[in-house]
Amino acid sequence: MLKGLKFSPLFIAAVAFIGLVVYLYLPKEETQEAKGQSLTPVTVHVIKTEPFPITIEALGTAKANESIALTAQTTDTVQSVNFDDGDIVKRGQLLLTLNDNEEKARLNELDINLQEAKRQLTRITNLAKESAASEQLLDEQQAKVKALKAQMDVVTSQLNELEIRAPFDGVLGIRQVSLGALLKPGDMVTTLDDIAVVKLDFSISESHLPTVAIGQLIRATSVAYPGELFEGKITSIASRVDPITRSIPIRANINNQALKLRPGMLMQVVLQKTVLQTLVLPEQSLVPVEDKQFVFVVVDGAVVRKEVVVGKRKPGFVQIESGLKEGDQVVVEGTLRLRDGSKVRVLSTSNNGE
Repeated sequence: MLKGLKFSPLFIAAVAFIGLVVYLYLPKEETQEAKGQSLTPVTVHVIKTEPFPITIEALGTAKANESIALTAQTTDTVQSVNFDDGDIVKRGQLLLTLNDNEEKARLNELDINLQEAKRQLTRITNLAKESAASEQLLDEQQAKVKALKAQMDVVTSQLNELEIRAPFDGVLGIRQVSLGALLKPGDMVTTLDDIAVVKLDFSISESHLPTVAIGQLIRATSVAYPGELFEGKITSIASRVDPITRSIPIRANINNQALKLRPGMLMQVVLQKTVLQTLVLPEQSLVPVEDKQFVFVVVDGAVVRKEVVVGKRKPGFVQIESGLKEGDQVVVEGTLRLRDGSKVRVLSTSNNGE
């Protein structure tokens, strides 16, 4: 029936135009309407006044409480080695002995002579009481006994020089000698460090000097022990400020009974300067624009962009000096998808700035 029907070009154009409007206009209108109804999900933080510690950060170097290099005092060969690398030793413990055969033999000889001299002194003393021996002979024998004792003291001192003992409790370093080696005065045997307490030396700017005092607590960290805090106390403050760096040296002691810290370690020191009671905000809430800082505040289901003035900072948090008031709901997560006036859906709320 329609086989012979023909459509004019005008009719075809009209149909095409209507189809284009349906294709382009109606879906776009529906999409815009859907967009107008969508809500951006966000996480907010309720800002409030809370403690905000102001800290000083510095780099320090760990040092042993006591530290020496054990060396020989005389020339001789090593007769015995009584320690291994890294041994924990006590004060007075014998570590090494040099060849002392000659000194021991000399000491034994003197001891025999002294015992004989004492017997003679006793005999002469008894004779002198009976006037059978002169006072001069008694004096000479007494002098002989004293001389032998003095000689024994000298040999004993020489024997002590042939022994190396630990002068204090500590941890030994790497052994530098072997049995039979010839040592000379000053030759290194090993090191000894008392690290039960570690001294931490660091410097701070002279501007912070009024805020530090002996006995003040410090906290330190080391890359060797991620996440672990080592606490200590300031034990001394230098009497002079470095005229070049304008910094002042500080020393703190850290209890190191576990022997984790070693001399020479680089440590990051955190020293609490003061604690402010102020508005605190997570740093990730800030939206920087040129040299200004903004935040998005949720008001009646929409966000309002506000400029804020940031004061002190610490890792992850900032002090807000102006621009916000206590109780404001500030967007923490989702700021990149927001504009001033955007409708939002609050997923969660945080009340703790820490």
